[in-house]
Amino acid sequence: MNLIYAGGVAAIMAIGLYLMLSRNVVRVIYGVMLISAAVNLVIFLAGRIGELAPPVMALDQTALGDASANPLPQALVLTAIVIGFSLVSFAIALALRIHRRFGTLDGRALTAAEALGSAATERTPAHRRARGADA
Repeated sequence: MNLIYAGGVAAIMAIGLYLMLSRNVVRVIYGVMLISAAVNLVIFLAGRIGELAPPVMALDQTALGDASANPLPQALVLTAIVIGFSLVSFAIALALRIHRRFGTLDGRALTAAEALGSAATERTPAHRRARGADA
């Protein structure tokens, strides 16, 4: 059964990686979502899925019993879900801003930063001569 789970997680991770390598911003966001879901499944599966008692202790107990589920993977997955949701929300807001500003979500057409140049190229003598000739 673990082999089936591992295969499913590997397939989700592979599809997410394939989508992240795309040039379309929306596909990249879908890829991030799928990889986040695959990581959540890995953490959840590390906590051993089974018919175990919930991790609840009585007032007089100081430790969980052996027959209870481990609460740490559940807490980690819950935290990862919240972080993944915030990451995807930010990425969607960024994609919306990119679409409003440039009118496209294609990564090949988003070259505004390359047109600005970098600080390293502006310090070269050849670049200064070229700018002086233009001015």
